[in-house]
Amino acid sequence: MKNKLQELYVDADIIVVNKPAPLLSIPDRFDQSLPNLRDMMRMQYGEAFVVHRLDRETSGVVVAARNQQAQTNLQEQFGSRSVEKVYYALLEGTPHFEDDPLIVDIPIEIDPRHLGLMRASVSGKPSRTDFSIVEQFKHAFLATCVLHSGRQHQIRVHAKAIGHPLFIDSQYGNRSEFMVSSVKRRFNVAKNEDERPLMSRQTLHAHRIAFDHPTTGERLAFEAPLQKDFKALCQVLRKYAAVVQTDSSSVRRGGRW
Repeated sequence: MKNKLQELYVDADIIVVNKPAPLLSIPDRFDQSLPNLRDMMRMQYGEAFVVHRLDRETSGVVVAARNQQAQTNLQEQFGSRSVEKVYYALLEGTPHFEDDPLIVDIPIEIDPRHLGLMRASVSGKPSRTDFSIVEQFKHAFLATCVLHSGRQHQIRVHAKAIGHPLFIDSQYGNRSEFMVSSVKRRFNVAKNEDERPLMSRQTLHAHRIAFDHPTTGERLAFEAPLQKDFKALCQVLRKYAAVVQTDSSSVRRGGRW
């Protein structure tokens, strides 16, 4: 893990960075010595208050406040759902939904059977995610996910609920890693070596965030490029698991990402 964060923007009130994965957003409750984004930002910029979090295995754009006034303002924006949040997710399966976007409005609650996980349930809190297809591969597709609420694990739970869990997700999906040999024929590794996974974290990336500057009120928007492992996985799927377009099919390819 590099010690220097990828800076997207910084001024006297806010810090915007592209969080790498795997990295905690805030210190672990039981082991505060573990690397985390808040401590890294404080080492690089001085005071920093994390006002929203990404899962350890999720990469992407994060905004933090540099003073308490900015922290309060940003927290109010997140609480009122005026912050725009768009993610990239590589999902499993072949999409069959015709609506674009597909609006998933399913309540979410804590899963009492699995510590630390969530589940879709009619008794949960209202939650909405809009899914739009960006690019299709064999047995997988890249989608944008627009959050209209901010429940824990929301995209992962909603993706599972519609039958398309994250392509890699050890908790809500069907695999914990991706091997190139699973899509490339005659894949060879060096003698006396085992194949290493190309990616071994959840296929979720916080792509874009938009909010009002806590001091000036100006509407700001920032986008974070995909992390190297996620980009490499999409490139491998594009090369070895592309969908062949026919006259009777309409396949979306090469979306902007």
